Amino acid sequence: MLSYTVYSEAGGVGKTSLTANVARAHARAGLDVLVVPLDPQDGNLSRLFDVDEDRGDSSADSLVRHLVDNPAGEFDALIRTAEGIDIIPEHNTLSDLSDHLAREKSRAEDFGDAYNIYAQLRRVLAENDVPERYDVLICDPPATESDHLYNAIYATRNLLIPFEPSAKGEASVEGLEELATNFAAQLNIEVGVLGAIPIGFKGTKDQTEIVGDVPFEVPEVIGDRTSMMEGCWRQQCSAFEFVRSHRNTRREYEVDTLAEFDRIARFLETQGGLTAPSPPEPGALDEPEEVTV
Repeated sequence: MLSYTVYSEAGGVGKTSLTANVARAHARAGLDVLVVPLDPQDGNLSRLFDVDEDRGDSSADSLVRHLVDNPAGEFDALIRTAEGIDIIPEHNTLSDLSDHLAREKSRAEDFGDAYNIYAQLRRVLAENDVPERYDVLICDPPATESDHLYNAIYATRNLLIPFEPSAKGEASVEGLEELATNFAAQLNIEVGVLGAIPIGFKGTKDQTEIVGDVPFEVPEVIGDRTSMMEGCWRQQCSAFEFVRSHRNTRREYEVDTLAEFDRIARFLETQGGLTAPSPPEPGALDEPEEVTV
């Protein structure tokens, strides 16, 4: 199974949009994909795909309940599907994840048992046969160092880093390299960086130099696609569905961006030793049944 966490220390770089669209690219190539978003804030992946109807329901089961071994239902009942992607939607209990895990750790230690706070997502996924049932696992944690992030890294062991091609973004990439190294040493696991994706590239000399200095593979460079991504959030869909069903006229630069998402997915699959059964021509779309706007 290919597994990775999409993470950037800087908010607003397009982390969740990248996660959603690369997940869609994996799925449309015939792979079984599970996305585990872990962001307690609004404006998250569950919202983007319109699968967050139970977010504020205190009686609903949630991933957090499973992480602290107090489920209110079967794991599979948590899963929603959108555009061929399986998603475990975010729930408001994610805001208190650290407190819940700390209480479980204290309880375990009272009985002389070891308890790894950061291993709980990996445990839940393993107990529910996720590595056997899915080809791709993607985690989308918040843009802060937190138990959400550490559980994601511990579960996936790999990072995909979106970054703004600026001095600030360059520093963020360097910080993540150090974070991955330190976390791996602390928990005695190997953490790899599969690649880095510049987002909002405008082709300036400074940006070109920054991208050239990134110490990881850069499979694609994504331009400024603010209008396209705002449309995705408005229509609650991936960029593939937005261009296919919600554009009166195909815009070449947007189709090129879809091709970039497809190529990123193929690059990551190669990194993970996967061969997608039915990869489309990069950027190719079926004709929409009806264009709505």
